[in-house]
Amino acid sequence: MPAAGNLIVVSAPKRYPHLHDEHPASVRSQNKMAQPLDLDAYLARINYSGPRTATYDTLAAILRDHNAHIPFESFDVLLGRPIRLDPESLQAKIVTARRGGYCFEHASLMYAALGAIGFNPVRHASRVLLFEPRHESVRQHMFLTVTTGGTTYVVDPGFGPFACPQPIPIDGTPIPTGAPTHRLVREGNDWFLYVARDGEEIQGWVSTMEEEHPVDFEMMNHYIATHPASFFTHNILASAATREGRVNVMNQGVHVIRNGVAEATQLEDRKALRSLVAQHFGFDLPQLETMRVDGVPGWQ
Repeated sequence: MPAAGNLIVVSAPKRYPHLHDEHPASVRSQNKMAQPLDLDAYLARINYSGPRTATYDTLAAILRDHNAHIPFESFDVLLGRPIRLDPESLQAKIVTARRGGYCFEHASLMYAALGAIGFNPVRHASRVLLFEPRHESVRQHMFLTVTTGGTTYVVDPGFGPFACPQPIPIDGTPIPTGAPTHRLVREGNDWFLYVARDGEEIQGWVSTMEEEHPVDFEMMNHYIATHPASFFTHNILASAATREGRVNVMNQGVHVIRNGVAEATQLEDRKALRSLVAQHFGFDLPQLETMRVDGVPGWQ
């Protein structure tokens, strides 16, 4: 123990160094160790043919096209199939089979793609606040941050019908600027994502912006995909972009949005679900006709 007067001074590290470094060493190391993704096939899947340079314009265009062409869906959870997050499995399911996925799949796929282009994305987790208060919500959502041009953005392709098709600056700038639908607000060590819906602004998720790693998301993914208390093990939640707007599915409820006007309908049965998915989600899944959905009476 040092004698009085002989003080040892230890400099405190920055709390969020990864939010300010475009090329953090830990991310560079992870990108090198990651299994390769067929970038050409992924970009063809999202119909992107623009530059492959690590700039804001490229980031924004890839996020836009990803959201436009890859739907949000979690049917494999209800079908009892494993959800794998490695690039090879994601490529087989989402790129080759042209399926969709939920947040862990979307964000993991985009992480691999952005890393292959030359970005240095960082993984994060959040507590979703749409359906339950913070103290009851587990860390169940995955998103990314990317720093380019000296600005750090949230890139969140897997937030279903609440996803923002543009990168969101962490400095609180509303997106899009004309008619804002998303903005980030920092309160102490927390960042809150606010989402505008039907003229009302609601809290979408909250995150400490701590950097997470694949092992962290394997645990979260396993819980969300298998635990009896998970929303996704009992309910349908799916969303797909269309040329006119979007189609959102919540169990039997369907909202078709065309040119800003929403029309609500109900699915009569699981055969109707299969037909809707084939029409709007871009793939056919025969198992939907017999899929067990505890949240829908008569679909058990």
